[in-house]
Amino acid sequence: MAVFASTPIELVEQVYATLDERTDIGRRRLGRPLTLAEKVLVNHLDDPEDAGLERGVSYVDLRPDRVAMQDATAQMAWLQFMTAGLDEVRVPTTTHCDHLILARDDAKRDLLAAVEDNTEVYDFLESVCARYGAGFWKPGSGIIHQVVLEQYAFPGGLMIGTDSHTPNAGGLGMVAVGVGGADAVDVMTGFAWNVRWPKLIGVHLTGELNGWSAPKDVILKVADILTVKGGTGAIVEYFGPGARCLSATGKGTICNMGAEIGATTSLFAYDDAIARYLKATGREAIADAADAVAHHLRADEAVEASPGDFFDEVIQIDLSTLSPHINGPHTPDLARPVADLGAEAVANGWPLKVSAGLIGSCTNSSYEDITRAASIARDAVAKGLSARAPLFVTPGSEQVRATIERDGLLADFEALGATVLANACGPCIGQWDRKDVADGVPNSIVTSYNRNFPRRNDGYATTHAFVTSPETVIALTLAGRLDFDPATDTLVNDAGEEVRLSVGPGDELPALGFDPGVDTFVAPPEDGSGIEVAVSPSSDRLQVLTPFPAWDGEDITDMPVLLKAQGKCTTDHISMAGPWLRYRGHLENISGNLYMGAVNAFTGEVGTGYDVTDGDTRPYPEIARRYHDAGIAWVAVGDENMGEGSSREHAAMEPRFRGARAVIARSFARIHETNLKKQGVLPLTFADPADYDRIGERDLVSVVGLADLAPGSQVEVVITDPAGGATSIRTDHTMSESQIGWFRAGSALNLIRRQTTGDTSADRA
Repeated sequence: MAVFASTPIELVEQVYATLDERTDIGRRRLGRPLTLAEKVLVNHLDDPEDAGLERGVSYVDLRPDRVAMQDATAQMAWLQFMTAGLDEVRVPTTTHCDHLILARDDAKRDLLAAVEDNTEVYDFLESVCARYGAGFWKPGSGIIHQVVLEQYAFPGGLMIGTDSHTPNAGGLGMVAVGVGGADAVDVMTGFAWNVRWPKLIGVHLTGELNGWSAPKDVILKVADILTVKGGTGAIVEYFGPGARCLSATGKGTICNMGAEIGATTSLFAYDDAIARYLKATGREAIADAADAVAHHLRADEAVEASPGDFFDEVIQIDLSTLSPHINGPHTPDLARPVADLGAEAVANGWPLKVSAGLIGSCTNSSYEDITRAASIARDAVAKGLSARAPLFVTPGSEQVRATIERDGLLADFEALGATVLANACGPCIGQWDRKDVADGVPNSIVTSYNRNFPRRNDGYATTHAFVTSPETVIALTLAGRLDFDPATDTLVNDAGEEVRLSVGPGDELPALGFDPGVDTFVAPPEDGSGIEVAVSPSSDRLQVLTPFPAWDGEDITDMPVLLKAQGKCTTDHISMAGPWLRYRGHLENISGNLYMGAVNAFTGEVGTGYDVTDGDTRPYPEIARRYHDAGIAWVAVGDENMGEGSSREHAAMEPRFRGARAVIARSFARIHETNLKKQGVLPLTFADPADYDRIGERDLVSVVGLADLAPGSQVEVVITDPAGGATSIRTDHTMSESQIGWFRAGSALNLIRRQTTGDTSADRA
């Protein structure tokens, strides 16, 4: 398969060639006009005539146009693909090196250090891409989502990516969904992507942003309305005259952070702003092709006229009255206007002093973002102001970096003493070797990132992270305090004068065009069959996988409760990032972080629990290892929205590797639930949420009646207390018939391997 540094027009034309026929099928089957999301999905159905289309119920098979993976998650995905028995990937696939670069000094030194520290992993990824026909983006290329927006996204396309913020591509009208590596492997092997037909949430935008308000404020407000789980199982579709006033990269920001409301994805309709961006990034042919089918790349007219008839929920936002917002700490949906933060911080005892400001990440690192923030920096210097806290700036891609350097924007930040970091995720995903504040010291940081769970950015539980726009980040960094409203408040400059900050309009696109910078793309050879994939048997970072055993046909009885989590148990709590990123390709070693951040519901302690083998209290990873070594199957119990946050499948693979057979929760985040299913773990939800309280620390849990497991059926769970008393409760599941097949086979990959090679080794394991 030919692989390119950008989406070829031929692929786009193939997608557009079926739009007429497929949208007609969709309208006929549903008996009404279609939303944009429905048009894109129907056009990518494996069987548009017979697929079930009941929202939130039906499971469908989709055919994505592309798979994209970042270096942390790609390791495990590629290790899984290598066991599938195929010579090459069956859909265009790329791997992007952005997660493993540690922010310590500056862009140049950090990139050199990363290449040296991660040579083994980068060599593996480059060789496996070459062997199986995938594209490889070297370290320094930029953050995967920004590169995808610049090179691969196109209106009306469908892609999946092994990162929860893949929906960034929705800014170009693409249905782009974050998934676990096992989902990616399905598609890479030529199988359809099985997913539940989504619900639809419409966000009707009117008016136009002004003053200090920015596209980031739209999604911060939506997060306030829907909370971290309000979008679960749904696609969020933005429409209306306000949507057409936003730049393509502004739309991308909004779609990107849709992951923080649990949404399957978010998207905007194709419009002039998207066309301008496509042309500015060298994709004139795609813009022309999209123009020819533009009526298919937006919702039917009736949808905007009467949205309540087409969406499960409609949110109204007037951009003209939307004030700058800031969300946090510790959760991305705790929102308020910037003007109200100071009083709330005082009331809650949050440190008012800003210890650091950070601009960039995949969410806000576009040319427009940088120009607007740089205008504030330039204005501040001219008015004799200095930053009151360290300022860090992360360009989103090599193309953005080269362009803003050429246009003098980096110099504007550096004049304030800012540190420019590498084109990578860095502090956004915990890759921050922070030295200015010690662990345990309460402090507040402001970022233009997307996620702010405890320990997320710097590994410190005492850091209060607030998420806002780049404009507000630099304003609060200049003020050095949270109780500052740049729209109304003044600052005292170095001469003792009161001055007010000004924000420029920003440049949607560079007047001189984009500078591509250094070429960092590596295409695979025409024939990679002779290439040896670099995996050392003695490596502590890469480990060839052994298939998980198939279900033995028996009920799973008398499982100890390894974990009962209290409150938030995100994928960061289950499998921490930061220093653990180095082990993302080694399942055994990374399992050393299992549930380290989870709060024990029985004790309130973090990361420790009761070991049934001897009655001692130990760290969860150690208990899990001991159960694994002893062949003890176990269960984990979760609260609401179990597994929210990152798409990392390690949060499902680690429990499975260590012996988890079921996870029972009040509710699950979409990606984590799917990842558990893919690895052969039963994700069950309490039919009565109050049954969460019935499970004690020393109880044994049995899952019975598994021979009769079927779609829509309830599953009986028996809880046996230490005295021998038994309580039966009912649990629900969302598994389709094919997903039940994954459980029976031991994992989805076992089924794929059996179908592609006839290998049944897992059946004998």
